Amino acid sequence: MQFIQLMLSGITMGMLYALVGLGFVIIYKSTKVFNFAQGELVIVGTYFAIYLISYMKIPVLVAIVLAILFAVIVGFGIERIFLRSMIGQPLISVIMVTIGLSSVLKAATGLIWGLDDMPFVPFFSSEPIIMGNFIVSEVQLWITLITVISLSCFIFFYQKSKYGLAMRCSASNQDWALLMGVSVKRVFGASWALACVVATIGGVFMANLITVNFSLGFFALKAFPAAVLGGMDSIKGVIVGGLVIGIAESLAGGYIDPLLGGGTKDTIAFLLLLLILVVRPYGFFGTEEIERV
Repeated sequence: MQFIQLMLSGITMGMLYALVGLGFVIIYKSTKVFNFAQGELVIVGTYFAIYLISYMKIPVLVAIVLAILFAVIVGFGIERIFLRSMIGQPLISVIMVTIGLSSVLKAATGLIWGLDDMPFVPFFSSEPIIMGNFIVSEVQLWITLITVISLSCFIFFYQKSKYGLAMRCSASNQDWALLMGVSVKRVFGASWALACVVATIGGVFMANLITVNFSLGFFALKAFPAAVLGGMDSIKGVIVGGLVIGIAESLAGGYIDPLLGGGTKDTIAFLLLLLILVVRPYGFFGTEEIERV
């Protein structure tokens, strides 16, 4: 029974990791860049949503919609101010910009909202739902449902929409994309906007489970191994990777931490990251790139 209960908790966290990890995949699929500011995007979007809910007393659904619109503006703004001039530059230069951007966003968030915990009343009922011999919470069910819907929408977007095709074309070769009439600038802007949106949605749901502070950035950092595990250019891969990380983390906390005195739950994601990089660097579903010389 404990095993099944841990699995259910792991699936919930895994879905959150998959949702936030989708932000890494969106940026990478469109630009071939690792976005190391994704954790700070989670913090910014979540703090803004909680500010609207807790301080401005705006209804939850309205606040979430406004937070998503805010995330879109932030995403386009980041791309326009910091990354537009980096188009065509070496990838390592762009990655360094995202690392610097993470520090800027964290500092700006602390300056605006302070460094203390954000007061937040969860908007899901804390009453447990008994399903046979197992107990689940309302927030677990909603997280799973919303994440499945969000991921399904993004899969449809990439496979069927004109913008999704443009993003894939831009990721394959920016020069070819430009020759075919694709606006690489718009693709980059849309990618960052979408990454901010999934970061905000994931952070708002995470706020119902943990204390809201800058540790949310560490939560998003654990979504990075989920993206690498599944394959940085695979949306279905990040779902599998998120579930693997979430379940492994839950089982480690339930079985290994009591034996070792703690610590494995917070590190198991990065241990799996090291393992997958050694055994299968392109992940479960990532594209294996072969260079011939």
